[in-house]
Amino acid sequence: MTALSQRLRPGGVGTRPRPPGLVVLAVALMVAAAFVPLGFVVVETAGAGWDTIRELVFRGRVGELLVNTGLLVAVTVPLCVVLGVGAAWLVERTTVFGSRLWAPALAAPLAVPAFVNSYAWVTVIPSLHGLFSGVLIATLSYFPLVYLPVLAALRRLDAEVEESARALGCGPWAVFFRVVLPQLRLAVLGGALLVALHLLSEYGAFAMIRFDTFTTAIFEQFQSTFDGAAGTMLAAVLVLCCLLVLLLEAVSRGRARYARVGSGTGRRAGRTRLGWRQLPAFAALTALLVLALGVPLWVIGRWLVRGGAGVWDGAEMLPALGQTLQYGLIGGVVTVVLAFPTAWLAVRFPGRFTKIVEGCNYITSSLPGIVVALALITVTINWLHPWYQTTTVVFVAYALMFLPRALVNLRAGLAQVPVELEEAARSLGRPPLVAFARVTLRLTAPAAASGIALVFLAIATELTATLMLTPTGTETLATRFWALTGELDYSAAAPFALIMVVVSLPITYLLFRQSQKVAGV
Repeated sequence: MTALSQRLRPGGVGTRPRPPGLVVLAVALMVAAAFVPLGFVVVETAGAGWDTIRELVFRGRVGELLVNTGLLVAVTVPLCVVLGVGAAWLVERTTVFGSRLWAPALAAPLAVPAFVNSYAWVTVIPSLHGLFSGVLIATLSYFPLVYLPVLAALRRLDAEVEESARALGCGPWAVFFRVVLPQLRLAVLGGALLVALHLLSEYGAFAMIRFDTFTTAIFEQFQSTFDGAAGTMLAAVLVLCCLLVLLLEAVSRGRARYARVGSGTGRRAGRTRLGWRQLPAFAALTALLVLALGVPLWVIGRWLVRGGAGVWDGAEMLPALGQTLQYGLIGGVVTVVLAFPTAWLAVRFPGRFTKIVEGCNYITSSLPGIVVALALITVTINWLHPWYQTTTVVFVAYALMFLPRALVNLRAGLAQVPVELEEAARSLGRPPLVAFARVTLRLTAPAAASGIALVFLAIATELTATLMLTPTGTETLATRFWALTGELDYSAAAPFALIMVVVSLPITYLLFRQSQKVAGV
């Protein structure tokens, strides 16, 4: 069967196939749910009136938060880009000693939540606070978000393009900046976008070092007075910041594509011999890994030794671990199930409608967890009171926040399942649902498992929405760790930090392996 056969359906020769009505309905319901947080901010802001908006938005406190948040993003994102691109280039394109070990090791800092990193650095330097501290902790926590896509992109680049540039007289630096770096633009922009959105939504790391951002201010407002108007105005400004970041990334990305066209196959570029620079390169990678991963692990171990056997309280840890695993596994499965109709529609029926649907999900996921939580709290209190502070609302929040993580994996998996296989099963007498389950679902299972794993990692280390939405008395590893650090009981908090890292490390390695598969390695 040819590609043309995929467009020929019983509706007539050459007619455009229509997706099943139930699938369209499911996708429409997800889009409607996705707009709840954004709609909440818009409605609450509009209902406050101009006088209230002017009083609460145009004031010194908002200006201070805007400057803090803006400087944090403006300084941290370029640093993450420099570290991510530099580390990826050393690992992939040079003869630095132990490159195969460095490749997964530099992704490992993703297993350490930013608020655990903050806890470690506050232990080492108790006076740590302010913008510099925020930049330090955020950079060490988030540079792998740039490193991973750049590493995958470097492995896909064709060596012939660089060799042609050298043949035209370009030196090594000219080749890197004129040929290699432009081809990394999409990977760099994607990683930079993730870093920026994490900075806008992060609460625990910055609250611990007393660095005020919009997220910390909203949470403090909610905790102290539950002042809906003040919190909503801050949330509205934060949402505008998120949308501005998305717009800047889209404009910077443009419509550029970097693909090889022509006969033959591309081959990977050779490695640059470092010579006398071998030692400085190795020292730089070692220092980066020590600061990003070694310091947190050393501090956790130090507090564990200081606390002794008494800090290992199974009566506290086992319920928190069980609750984390329950939220992570169920939340991951629910999110993947909810993402499947959108992914299937995007792959089997591509078009303007599916692009709009996907865009809506990405916009909602870019909103900080605290905004999503405030929206769901307001909706449940006013219209769905029996659901207020229930586990169902927690799973809804996780699905809204992390659906794109599942969507990306499902799309990749479904794209590799030829529709002809399902049609062949039908031609052999299998009912449509049976053919779909035995062929499409079976072949998509690895991608679904990856999506569940990535959502699990996000849920296991999520703090703000979990703190605000979980039923009274329910605690996860993250919330229990946060409660103990709030009491300055760092020894008792250390086991929870260690368990979070141990649980997250296998998922982080899976993320690294996925980037390898994307690169064809």
